[in-house]
This record gives sequence, C-alpha cells and structure tokens, in this order.
Amino acid sequence: MDSKRILQINSSIMGENSFSRKLGNAIVEKIKVKYPNSTVEQLDLVESNIPHLTPETLNAFFTPEEHQTDEVRHALQLSDNLVKQVLESDILVIGAPLINLTIHSSLKAWIDHITRRGITFGYNSDGTPMGFVSGKKVYVAMSSGGIYTNEQGRSNDFVAPYLKSFLGFLGMTDVKVFRAEGLHIPAIQDKALEKGINSILIK
Repeated sequence: MDSKRILQINSSIMGENSFSRKLGNAIVEKIKVKYPNSTVEQLDLVESNIPHLTPETLNAFFTPEEHQTDEVRHALQLSDNLVKQVLESDILVIGAPLINLTIHSSLKAWIDHITRRGITFGYNSDGTPMGFVSGKKVYVAMSSGGIYTNEQGRSNDFVAPYLKSFLGFLGMTDVKVFRAEGLHIPAIQDKALEKGINSILIK
C-alpha cells in the first residue's frame, strides 16, 4: 500500500523557525518517499489554541450519550474532532520540543482531549488498561537545546519517555523518536538539525 494518511502535529511556539517542525517536516517527506500517494493533515496546537480541559468538558466526557444535552455535545465537539483525526490516521508525526525538561502545554492539552475512556482506552475485568488506538505508527520529532541522550541511548528528558508511555496507554506502541539535540551548544549547534534529519529511518 503506497498511500498513508499522515497527521502531523506541531507543538512549538517558534512557528516556521521551529527545529522540531523542521525535523517533523523531514520525517513527513521521507514517509512520502516510501508511500508516494500519502496525504498529510496539519494540526498546529499553538496556532489552534487548543484549550486545556475545563470542568464542563471533563464532566461531558463521563456523561452517557442518552443523557447528553446540546450543551454537553457542544463541550465534546473539539475532543470528538481531535479523536476522529487520530483514529482516521495511519501515521502520526508529533513535533515535540523539550521545554524545561518536558512537553509544551499545548501538547498536554491535546493529550487530555484525546484520552477518552470507552473510546480511546478502557479497562479489562481485572482493571488492566487497554488501548483502543492500534495499528498506527508514530514518529516523534524532538528538539532540545542541550543533549539528553548518551551513547547507550539512555535519556534524562521527560519528553520521549512520557510520550512513549502515554501513546502506549492508548494502544500506539510502534513509536520512534528522532532528535535534533544540542541546538544551543556552540560546538555542535550548526550540525544538530542536519544530524537529526540524517538519523531518520522510515520502516
């Protein structure tokens, strides 16, 4: 199959100057080389001003469909649309710059909107969580001013481990992280993005 539905998510506040966006763009281009007829849907979480959860939205999540009023359905509309985007995609490319050792709040807001019990995850009879969002590939384009990996592949950031854990919770276990790191280190910053792009391997 040479066609994939790609959802590219950006969470940088740097717009077109964002290194995570540039790395994500490179990932998308390499995906399109492998799957030439793919389509790409863009979701900029900062420009879209994805809101954080409110009590009204959270309560709407747990309102049975037969009890949903127009007000409740309105509160669910954004979350429903974001969930639909994910479920209809074959591949997700998530731009995730490291900011103060973790993700930007807009990405956390998106995460909160797509985490829906009974829709994107559930629990089996013994309480073990089950992710319902399966069969997808996820590529994370991570950028950082410092270096947060070593030669053994260990990491002391809270972006890649958190995203892998969260995505796995929803059933997305095929996750690969590509990094442009050392972007603020004078000795290596000029080659940091290039090194990250050269590391991209689409399987």
